[in-house]
Amino acid sequence: MAFPLASWSRFVSGCSWRLRQLLPHSQAPPTWQFGGFGRIWTLSSTKIPSRVADERHTRGLVDTSVVIDLELIDPSELPIELAVSAITMAELAAGPHATADPAERARRQDRLQRAEATFDPVPVDAAVARAYGRVYAAVAAAGRKARGRRAFDLLIAATAMAAGLPLYTRNPDDFADLSDMLQIVTV
Repeated sequence: MAFPLASWSRFVSGCSWRLRQLLPHSQAPPTWQFGGFGRIWTLSSTKIPSRVADERHTRGLVDTSVVIDLELIDPSELPIELAVSAITMAELAAGPHATADPAERARRQDRLQRAEATFDPVPVDAAVARAYGRVYAAVAAAGRKARGRRAFDLLIAATAMAAGLPLYTRNPDDFADLSDMLQIVTV
């Protein structure tokens, strides 16, 4: 399913200047917040004052499963400011090439382009590499496979760990062995 502008705008419309130009001023989108590690998307709005104390995390790193299902997730289940790992962007970039169905390829390409316009990913740097070693050791000590396709999930977890952010996921079992090292939030 493609991201129609109306439902996607609930989360990210206007976050890039291109989408902002398409929306009437009365539909002012969420505002950008800038963090220490790049552009972070925020769900806060200046148009509607909050009447209830927000108990959500201020910031969080969302994994690929959350980005894929973003339009299906209630914003109250997400942190106020979202960040993604460069690994998530790599998985999204591979997505269009992993299907033979032209309609699905178009949906995946659309999702990738929207994510690229919205997020400035947290890079995989030396701190993430060190955190990955700890994550790998914890998973291997639990007797689970830490290589292959699973390595992407572990690198995303290491990115969250290095940035000091909770990790939001639709697949908590992928990170079960890491709950002592990292806060995992299921959405």
